[in-house]
Amino acid sequence: MNDRPVRWGILATGGIAASFAEDLKLLPDAELVAVGSRSPESARAFAATHGIPRAHGSWAELAADPDVDVIYVATPHSAHFEATMTCLDAGKAVLCEKPFTLDSARARQMVERAREKNVLLMEAMWTRLNPVVLRAVQLVRDGAIGEVTTVSSDFGVYGPFPPEHRMRARALGGGALLDLGVYPIAIALLFLGMPDHVRAWAKLGPEGTDENTAMIFGYDRGAVATLTCGILGVTPNSAVISGSAGRITLHDPAFVPRAMTLHRDGAEPEVFTEEFPGKGYQFEAAEINRCLRAGLIESPAIPHSLTLDVMGLLDDVRAQIGLSYD
Repeated sequence: MNDRPVRWGILATGGIAASFAEDLKLLPDAELVAVGSRSPESARAFAATHGIPRAHGSWAELAADPDVDVIYVATPHSAHFEATMTCLDAGKAVLCEKPFTLDSARARQMVERAREKNVLLMEAMWTRLNPVVLRAVQLVRDGAIGEVTTVSSDFGVYGPFPPEHRMRARALGGGALLDLGVYPIAIALLFLGMPDHVRAWAKLGPEGTDENTAMIFGYDRGAVATLTCGILGVTPNSAVISGSAGRITLHDPAFVPRAMTLHRDGAEPEVFTEEFPGKGYQFEAAEINRCLRAGLIESPAIPHSLTLDVMGLLDDVRAQIGLSYD
């Protein structure tokens, strides 16, 4: 694989799959060779739109394609488990969209299967590979804002979404928490680590999924994180990391920012920008390419342990707010 492009397949044909397909073209060492869908017609249409040589009419056919090195799972998260296990069982490396799956038990099965098959598996948490976020992490490590004491992050949108929409339907893993709340959680863990205490409250909608959710993470050392997500209204979609000597604001959208502002005590604010082509999916694809060439089965940037920690927190919050899935 060191003397040729990494050959990618995409499983599913929705909007996020289309964005990933276009961003993958930005990597000179990547080649999109196949797409798979449960609908042969959808696969053929997607292949024609994005210039993909082969279209498969099932997930299993895509997973069995001998010319595919890694598969990007872009289904709604209610199907992540089945799709990923299909690919892993075929010996294919997988980049699986976030949230990894519906609960930590299934996530652990996915990780165990990847280790059993000795193939690469990574959650597509693009926030952790975003160049602006990485710059913020480095500033914090360098002591630019002192000791981090508070993280505040939100992600709120407004549809309105009909009951059958994936943002509401329980059968599709609906609700704000898994679809949106995973980002504020990821940001909190990036700058504060795993919390010692978790408290959560939510307004549930008629479908039984959360419409508006608040979380507080407490740390025995004194730090706190206040996190919200919802589908009832658009929020600032920013994140503020505060410390003993200043703060950093990740600009909207905080989960994939192109700018941030550093406020240091006694100094003028400094704005850092990072313009990059595409939407930002190429950074996670590049990490997969790097790991494959290094013979890794997990990424140091997004290790299995981190994904399982996040899924555990989502389980904890779901239990507190009364959100369950069939």
